[in-house]
Amino acid sequence: MSQPDVLIIGSGIAGATTALSLAQNPRLDITLITRDPDPCESNTRYAQGGIIGRGPDDKAELLVADILAAGAGASLPKAARILAREGPPLLRKILVETAGVKFDRDPDGQIAWGQEAAHSRRRIAHVGDITGKVIIEGLIAALEQYPNVRLAKNLTAVDLITFPHHSRDSLAAYQPITCHGAYVFDRQGRTIHRVLTAAVVLATGGLGRIYRNTTNPPGARGDGLAMAARAGTRIINAEYVQFHPTALAVPGAEGFLISEAVRGEGGVLLTPEGRAFMADYSPEWKDLAPRDVVARAIHHQMETHGYSHVLLDIASHQPAERIRARFPNIYATCRKGGLDITQEPIPVIPAAHYSCGGVAVDEWGRTSIGNLYAIGEVSCTGLHGANRLGSTSLLEGLVWGHRTAQYIVKTLDRRTADVVPSRAEVPPWDESGLTADSDPALIQGDMQTIQNIMWHYVGLVRSSERLSRAIRELRHMQNEIETFYRTTKLSDGLIGLRNAVEVALIVAQAAQHNRQSRGCHFRQDAVQVGDRLL
Repeated sequence: MSQPDVLIIGSGIAGATTALSLAQNPRLDITLITRDPDPCESNTRYAQGGIIGRGPDDKAELLVADILAAGAGASLPKAARILAREGPPLLRKILVETAGVKFDRDPDGQIAWGQEAAHSRRRIAHVGDITGKVIIEGLIAALEQYPNVRLAKNLTAVDLITFPHHSRDSLAAYQPITCHGAYVFDRQGRTIHRVLTAAVVLATGGLGRIYRNTTNPPGARGDGLAMAARAGTRIINAEYVQFHPTALAVPGAEGFLISEAVRGEGGVLLTPEGRAFMADYSPEWKDLAPRDVVARAIHHQMETHGYSHVLLDIASHQPAERIRARFPNIYATCRKGGLDITQEPIPVIPAAHYSCGGVAVDEWGRTSIGNLYAIGEVSCTGLHGANRLGSTSLLEGLVWGHRTAQYIVKTLDRRTADVVPSRAEVPPWDESGLTADSDPALIQGDMQTIQNIMWHYVGLVRSSERLSRAIRELRHMQNEIETFYRTTKLSDGLIGLRNAVEVALIVAQAAQHNRQSRGCHFRQDAVQVGDRLL
C-alpha cells in the first residue's frame, strides 16, 4: 500500500467528513479504509431518524440545554456549545451543498423539521426514515470526485503502529507514545500491510455487536476502541452504553431499529393488553422521555409481567398515508414481516444502540497519543455524557470530522519524513510458523457467549454480583481467545472476536467501577443516585 499523509479508519459520517474536509487541500494524500466491500456500509447507513439542524423557533442555547438535560449531568458544556454553534451551518455547507443531500421539505420549500424525544423544539432534518443512508451515499459520492483521496475496501485494521511499542529503537521507551500508522489485513488477499503515515484518524463506529440484542450492523464490534486500548489511549465513560427503547421484535427482523421519530410523531407505547404505561415512569415527558428512561420502563414492564415485548402504536395517531410517507423503510420492513403498521401496533424490545463513551478526545479530536485522532462513536468528546440526546450522533460526526480535518491541515505539512518512520524502523507483521486457519464455528460460538454475558450481566439493569460474574467469565474468555489469536492465521472474524472480548471487559469494568446510577448506566445496588431511578 502507498504511504499517505493521513490514514482514516472507518467510512461513516465522521470518517467521510474528515476525508472530504482534508481533500480540499490538494497537497494532502488521504487514504480511507473500510472493512466492508461497500464503503457506504457503517452505522451511519442505519441511522433513521435524522440529524439536528436549527428550526425557525430554535436557538443554540436551547439545544445546549436539551443536550445537558439528556446527558444527566455528565455532558461537557463546552462540547455541547461547539455542536450547537457549528453544527447547523455545517449541515447546510457540507451535507446540503457539497454532498447534495435532499432533506424532506414542507409546502413552502423549507426543511421539514421533525420532533424527537427530549427535544424542546422541532429541529430534526430527515429524509423519510433513511436519513443516514442518503447522507453517507452523498458523502461517499462526493469523496470519489477527489483524486487525492483513496477509498480502500475490504481492509480490516488489526492494530495501531505506535512507538515505543513497535519501535526497534530501545531508547524510544523514554519518549511519549506516538502513533505512526496501522497494520492492516487485506480480507481478499489474506495479507497484512504496514501503513505508515503522519496522522491516523480512528472513525470505526460503535460496539453494539458485543450485545445479543442490538440495532448495530455486524461491523460494530468495537474494533477502534480495542486498538486504542491496546495502544494505551485514555478511555472514558465506557459504562454509558445507550439502549434504544424500540427495536423490532418480529421473527427474521430482530434488531431492526424503529426510529425514535415514530414516538416523535405521536406513537404511544402500550402493554400487550393495550395499556399506555409511560406516564407511570415519566409524567412530564411520557412517551417522549429520554431514551434511558423509556428503555428501562419497557424492560421493567417485560421483567415484571413476563412480556416478550411491548407495543408501539402509531396507527391510532397518524393517517395511513402520513405513516407510509414519513416512515417508508419501517413500513416496508414491517410488511415483509407480516405487519401493517398503519393498521396495528409494532412489537418492540430494547436493544444496545450507542456507546456514549470511548476514546477521550479534545475539541479537535486529539487523543492522549501523539498523531492519533478519534471521531464519531469510537470517541468521547464529552457531548453525550451519561445519555445521548437523539440525533446528536450524526451531527457530532459531522462537526468533529470537520474540526479534526481543520486541525490536521493546520499542523501537518509535507515534511512527513520528519514524522513518519521508515519501514526499516517498523517490524513487518510476522505470521511465520502459523499453520492453523481460524474456525468460523469457534469464532461464532465465542462471540455468542460474549453477547449473552453482556446482555444478561452488563445490560439495561446492572448490579455488583452481575458485573463481577461478567468480568470473571470475560477474563477467562479473553485468555482463551488471545491464545487462539496467537496460534492462528488472521481472519476478519478472528480480529473482531479479539476486539469484542477486550471491549466487553472495558465496558464491564467501567460499569463495576461506577457505583452510582446515572443516565443509561443503571445499577440496582447504587450507593448514590446520580440522577434518576425507576
